[in-house]
Order: sequence, then structure tokens, then C-alpha cells
Amino acid sequence: MDGGRTGLVKALLVGAGGFAGAVGRWALAGLAHRLAPLTTFPVGTLAVNLLGCLAIGVVAGLAESRQLFGPEARLFLLVGLLGGFTTFSTFGNETFAMLRDGEGLRAAANVGVHLVAGLALVWLGHFLTASR
Repeated sequence: MDGGRTGLVKALLVGAGGFAGAVGRWALAGLAHRLAPLTTFPVGTLAVNLLGCLAIGVVAGLAESRQLFGPEARLFLLVGLLGGFTTFSTFGNETFAMLRDGEGLRAAANVGVHLVAGLALVWLGHFLTASR
């Protein structure tokens, strides 16, 4: 396969997985909210993020320990499907890899920057769009 066509196939694998993951996120979050209708806690988001973390741990673990998935399957599953399902799973997997590799300070910085900068940017978005 030529380079352009290979890139297109990879993009289609990621896109197809992303579509399926996003639909799965929407469906699971809706189900979680229907099962816990009296709570104001974002149970749907929590369910998606936790399930996504478990799933990426299983898939990445199988890929690493048993060489179970080829590069195309990894693109579809890890980047596309689970990336579309929740980017929190990718964040968790990357942070785990830092901890596993003995980079505790880097892992802590990763968590801190995501949390603080993420919340600050959500605030900024609201601030910039607020009626004045």
C-alpha cells in the first residue's frame, strides 16, 4: 500500500472506532442516568470514565503482554473506540505508564496539570461567553 492510502486506512480505522466509541458513551451515560434518576451526581460520566479505564487497561495489557493485537487493531481499539468512548481512559493509561516506568513526579504533574488547567479553561470558556 502506498503512503497516502495507508494514512487513509489508518484514519478510517480511527474514525470508525471513534464513531462507535462516541455512540457507546452516549448510550452508557444515558443508561446510567436512567438507572439513577434521583441523583444529581454525574453518574453517566463516571460510569463511562471508569469503564473506559478498565477497558483500556485490559486491551493495552493484552496488547503488551501477549502481542494480541496488530497495529491496525490497536489504532481501532485504543485510539478510535476507547478514545471516542472517553479520553479519560487514555489519560489514565498514560499516567499508569509513567508510574510503571518509575516516573512518579511526571505522573503527578500530568494529573495536576490536567486537573488544574482543565478546570481553569472550563472557567475561562464560561467567562468568555458570559452575558455582560
